[in-house]
Amino acid sequence: MQNYVLTISYDGTRYLGWESHKPNDNTIQGKLEAVLTRMTDQTPEAQTLRLQGASRTDAGVHARGMTASVHMECSMSEPEILAYLNRYLPEDIAVNRIARCSHRFHARLLATGKQYCYSCYTGHAKPVFDRRFVTILPSPPALSPMQRAAEQLVGTHDFRSFCGNPRMKRSCVRTVDTIRLQWDGDFLRFFFHGDGFLPHMIRIMVGTLLEIGWGKRRPEDIPSILNAKNRQAAGFTAPAKGLCLLRVDYH
Repeated sequence: MQNYVLTISYDGTRYLGWESHKPNDNTIQGKLEAVLTRMTDQTPEAQTLRLQGASRTDAGVHARGMTASVHMECSMSEPEILAYLNRYLPEDIAVNRIARCSHRFHARLLATGKQYCYSCYTGHAKPVFDRRFVTILPSPPALSPMQRAAEQLVGTHDFRSFCGNPRMKRSCVRTVDTIRLQWDGDFLRFFFHGDGFLPHMIRIMVGTLLEIGWGKRRPEDIPSILNAKNRQAAGFTAPAKGLCLLRVDYH
């Protein structure tokens, strides 16, 4: 049984997220596993394949550089596997790279960092060709107070106030290395890099920063929001469609 690592891009608009919870779920993982199983079914008994994704992206979230790993028996070469997958996968899912890797490699457990981008749009014209990948804002937020607030979110903190799962039993301590805000014409982009993120964490941070940019909160509120360890203390959850996983890091 050989272990393979895949780099995957997808438009998450019409999917229930990455992770499959039951057979025939409309998920990215489910679509990939279905094609991989068909590809490797060279005997009367089909293989049971389980693709391990580096991140459990939510419904509607996109990826340019998701990493996944899978153990499987396959006589095809890597270029042949790549061609097969991209031939039979839906048009909104693409495998950019596949390679053999160590049997011990696990895409989720060995990930050391992840970078995400959240995109907003503030222009007057409709973003027709970007509409599935940006959140349209009612008014442009002020950049300076958002940057001051973002600086206070950087570091190792208990981010329970920014966790979308109220029943989270595990530790909510995470390290956020960088938060960078950038105007690109009518587009406002938030870049986040950290060792891992809680459910909805980035989207709640974006919502909180936007409320600060609109003057509904102050940058000085961030420490008290963190200390509250209560989801109700933070801002709204920004829509899923603006979020994209850019890359996953490994040592």
